[in-house]
Amino acid sequence: MKKAPSPIVSLIPIIVLILMLVATIHTFGSDALSGGSQVSLLSTTAVCILIGMAFYKIPWKDYEIAITNNVAGVTTAIIILLIIGALSGVWMISGIVPTLIYYGMQIIHPSFFLASTCIICVLISVMTGSSWTTIATIGIALMGIGRAQGFEDGWIAGAIISGAYFGDKVSPLSETTILAASVTDTPLFRHIRYMMITTVPSLIITLIIFTVAGFSHDASNTQHITEVAAALNEKFHITPWLLIVPVATGILIARKVPSIITLFLSTLLAGIFALIFQPDLLREISGMMTSGADSLFKGLMMTVYGGTNLHSDNAVLTDLIATRGMSGMMNTVWLILCAMCFGGAMTASGMLGSITSIFVRFMKKTVSVVTATVCSGLFLNLATADQYISIILTGNMFRDIYAKKGYESCLLSRTTEDSVTVTSVLIPWNTCGMTQATILSVPTLVYLPYCFFNIISPLMSIAVAAIGYKIARRS
Repeated sequence: MKKAPSPIVSLIPIIVLILMLVATIHTFGSDALSGGSQVSLLSTTAVCILIGMAFYKIPWKDYEIAITNNVAGVTTAIIILLIIGALSGVWMISGIVPTLIYYGMQIIHPSFFLASTCIICVLISVMTGSSWTTIATIGIALMGIGRAQGFEDGWIAGAIISGAYFGDKVSPLSETTILAASVTDTPLFRHIRYMMITTVPSLIITLIIFTVAGFSHDASNTQHITEVAAALNEKFHITPWLLIVPVATGILIARKVPSIITLFLSTLLAGIFALIFQPDLLREISGMMTSGADSLFKGLMMTVYGGTNLHSDNAVLTDLIATRGMSGMMNTVWLILCAMCFGGAMTASGMLGSITSIFVRFMKKTVSVVTATVCSGLFLNLATADQYISIILTGNMFRDIYAKKGYESCLLSRTTEDSVTVTSVLIPWNTCGMTQATILSVPTLVYLPYCFFNIISPLMSIAVAAIGYKIARRS
């Protein structure tokens, strides 16, 4: 019987990881995911293995098997990420996302500016799967509109971030959504449906707050909205026919078609619509301004696998319609692989089990289990300064505990998203917090009190657990 490392020893790799991430983020800022975080994870993996082999005589074969199993467990997630990269590019260039934005902006009314801002960001982030893209594009435009209408920066940024992180949390295109589902071995759409129990009430409360706040403010300038809408209409062929694709995708999701098949069919259909409605844009992307099939094929292929950067007279729109394609997902894929190495090493050495044993002492009822998970997720967000790493570590730490206590994995995946994904942007030194504060030119601590959705979500997760509403248990 091998001696397991003590909780204090088990925390050494975590502490090393924290220190390396602090240094990495300080040096690289929002570019930390381009390689710095990955190197930090692999270096910490080496520290974990060294301690285990040198002091606890754990053979290399055990680490190799654990790491291999971890990596094998996320292969589906990696495939999904690559397809999503393709889908996000094609949905944008086909005009689907621009059409949704165009019609979404029509609902803006001065008295409902804050609530409308939140809703617009919800729609865009759900369709793109990216809070960062939403905030960096239409979010900037909405900041300008809000300031012109006399709203305080904190209120505007809070509405933008609340809406953007709703989509980041529930969209099947979101990297965090896919990651939380894959780490906990939860089917993607099962995870999304179960999250609605806590997410929808959180959003409703948020919208009520923003609506009340909007009524107390006199605002009347809608010039920026008109400009963005006009630029969209000029660049793309905006038509309701393009809404067939998201409707068809929704039907496939509702019918519980496997996520890879759903996303592939959605990408294929969007590609067909791109050929029909946006041939000029495909020719622009290809760099071949001829009218032949070659330019259309090249443009569509480049949209699928690579980044696109179409020019527009509107600077905000130029940023909005830029896409990453499949290649834009590689940093996330790389991060997941490195994180799986770290998770495998922590598991094989017994360190993960040693740390989780501390939490088990306090986990008697459902509410204490969920509360411990929420607190752990928040702590890891504060400690690692990265939401992806925090999701992976939280999922790995509690997966076996939830299974032993008879809960379905979707309860863990939902709690992880409720506590990690939405709170990352509230931490000034987190990559999300730093990035959004920079993009919006609003300090993190200034917008934090107004990010109602992000604050309410972890509390809602605990509240739902406390009343025992639809707690998923293994049969």
